[in-house]
Amino acid sequence: MSHYTLNELQPEIEEIRKRINTLRINLSRYFIAKDEVIDLMVVCTLAQEPLLLVGPPGTAKSDLILKFIQAIGLGQGDYFEYMLTKFTEPSEIIGPVDINKLKEGRYLRRVEGKLPECKVAFLDEIFKSNSAILNTLLTIINERKYYQDGQPVPVNMKMLFAATNEIPELAELGALKDRFTMKIESASVMDNHFDELLEFGLANESYKAFNQRPWENLASMEDFVKLKVYLDYLLVNKDDEHKQDSYFPEPVFVLFKRMIKTLQREDKIEISDRKVIKLYKLIRARAFLFHGGVVTKDDLVMLRYIPDRLQDFIPVREKVDALLKLEG
Repeated sequence: MSHYTLNELQPEIEEIRKRINTLRINLSRYFIAKDEVIDLMVVCTLAQEPLLLVGPPGTAKSDLILKFIQAIGLGQGDYFEYMLTKFTEPSEIIGPVDINKLKEGRYLRRVEGKLPECKVAFLDEIFKSNSAILNTLLTIINERKYYQDGQPVPVNMKMLFAATNEIPELAELGALKDRFTMKIESASVMDNHFDELLEFGLANESYKAFNQRPWENLASMEDFVKLKVYLDYLLVNKDDEHKQDSYFPEPVFVLFKRMIKTLQREDKIEISDRKVIKLYKLIRARAFLFHGGVVTKDDLVMLRYIPDRLQDFIPVREKVDALLKLEG
């Protein structure tokens, strides 16, 4: 699982949790009405599950990710970003073929500075990918590997962020959409926060002008990795493999199942077997990060972010919130 043991991690887990929460809270101070997006970015990074940001241009999608990258102290080579088009080739993402090696009969890519070598990646306009890019991405997201000379090689990537202005209704994109268990809208804030938008926007321009980054190095990627490993230990180390997870109490677990069935039946939301497993882990990650462990019904708000279609975002949010309110 990891070179970290449970006994090694135990003494520092609470300090790590505090650092990541400090990052989560402080980063939101540099944006208007983006707390929910930042919370989800942090939880997904902890669970190492890809996140899709949806919204029109100019709604801070790229800025959110850039500041997050700086907040966890990633430098050149640890972060890879690219805007995809229908003409993008795999070599632009995973590296060009090494011509000298090709002359020797070997098909190897030069991956330095490309997605396989980074810790965090950001792919903008991800649904403009062509079929070659889609196949490459599905392998990387699913199995965290790419191929060198026909042999699978693990990628270093721990987290993938993606962004899109819209979510196309194309059958060939169904598999890619399903890989993003979590999707959230980064909406315009101008209508409700006009004055604050100008104030914060001008402050950010000043930070750029003076090359200041007060949000920098609030935590590290290693913090996220260690906490993820610790959570993995908790998930697999049970006294009885058939026993209900003690961190996910039975009443909340029953509600979780009922809400999933309701969304499938009443709202026609597609929830694959894969997505259910990912959801479980994401809810556990949120619970541990936000309040130290046991899942409560408030952690089931993660169900807000499962729709694949933009038109379902608001109805599902309202349904999830209503179901949780009914539970009192």
